[in-house]
Formats: sequence, structure tokens, C-alpha cells
Amino acid sequence: MLEGELSDPRIAPSYVTDVVLAPGGKSARIYVAVQGTEEEEESTLAGLMTARAYIRSQLRERMGVRHVPDLTFAIDRSEKMTGRMNELLERMRKREKKPVQPAEATTGS
Repeated sequence: MLEGELSDPRIAPSYVTDVVLAPGGKSARIYVAVQGTEEEEESTLAGLMTARAYIRSQLRERMGVRHVPDLTFAIDRSEKMTGRMNELLERMRKREKKPVQPAEATTGS
């Protein structure tokens, strides 16, 4: 549904990374990774929250079940964090590999 069925222009390209169903199945938290800026993440979250009822009705129809849990959406930033941490670790590795330049000896004459 995220890839084309929701026509809200606020929803940026995104995908579901995880779904956590509460005990008892009355609610579910859906984690979504957004390919874009923080502003696009916030507008996507707002668009998804607005489309909750439509998404629930589509899930009910497609899954053929009586009860679909209440949906809550959250932004998953774990991939961005992982990418940033890998970048920083790579910089550290590069710094460690650089040969240390010996300091020029100063001679007192």
C-alpha cells in the first residue's frame, strides 16, 4: 500500500521495517523507514496517521479477518543510524591506518 495505493502527497517513498503486535492483538505499532529528510519523515508519519482507517479496512478485506488491530505508526531511523555509525567507524579506521609523520628534529645551533 505504501508503494502506490496511498495517494497522499505527504507520504514519501517508504517501507515497513517491523510490526509489533501488542499482547491480545488489539493494537499494532508499525515501524516505517522513510527515504528522505526529517521533514519528509514527519509529513509521512502525519499522512499515514490520517490514512489509518483506510489501511485497516484494506487489511481487513485482504486478510479476510474480523478484527484488525488499531494501528500506530512510528519512524524507524535504525538504518540511518547504522549507516552513520559505519561511516564514523570507517573514518576512525582510516585515521588509524595513516602512518604517523615523524616530527622534524630541531637542532639547536
